[in-house]
Amino acid sequence: MKKTASKTATAPSYTIHRTKTPPSLRAEVGEVPAGWDQAEVGTMGAWHRRSSAHHPLTFFRALIDKQALYVRFDVMDRHVRSLQTRPQSQVCRDSCVESFIQPAPGKAYFNFEINAGGTLLLYFIEDSRRRPEGGFMRYAPVKPVWMKQVEIGHSLPATVRRTIEGPIAWAVAYRIPLALFTAHLGELDVAPGSVWRGNFYKCGGDPAYPHWGMWSDVGRPLNFHQPKRFGELILG
Repeated sequence: MKKTASKTATAPSYTIHRTKTPPSLRAEVGEVPAGWDQAEVGTMGAWHRRSSAHHPLTFFRALIDKQALYVRFDVMDRHVRSLQTRPQSQVCRDSCVESFIQPAPGKAYFNFEINAGGTLLLYFIEDSRRRPEGGFMRYAPVKPVWMKQVEIGHSLPATVRRTIEGPIAWAVAYRIPLALFTAHLGELDVAPGSVWRGNFYKCGGDPAYPHWGMWSDVGRPLNFHQPKRFGELILG
């Protein structure tokens, strides 16, 4: 019997358009806020097989200018909670959106994990292989001096201690100075047509309704930290 070759999933691509005017970070919900109408809209199109039936509709947008990268998430959600308020805490256990950005060729990337209340976890990961005792082979939390330069807007309060069970829309928008990337990686190629890599995720909330949404599918392992599974981020 003739064997047929198995198909390999094609990584998605997303164009990060350039903007002359920084978009709003007020994170209003409803109409698209000022500046974000210039951005391509990406969607969490894959859900890990261990997810519950709760698959909140989640969109992301990204823009770039000479000084910064801008990212926005819009989520149509249920079972929302947000407890963590300390930077670098485990915000992925809250209602959370995440962008993993790899601005240069190689293994290194940054994971920006932000809960619905705007609390940030940010690591610089140079080798994402797992250690038996936990953690990664080579990584470091990004220093507070850089954490403070990531400007974050959020539509919900800093904490949502009593879970919001019913339908609710929420948003997070943030500005990442390009200097944060160059401080860790050196000068970057930001010319039109340059290709970065990355992924976008939605997770967390009430643990009774687990879900892990992805822009670029990570496959069978429940592990967001797979650079080989990142999609292409094309600078416009």
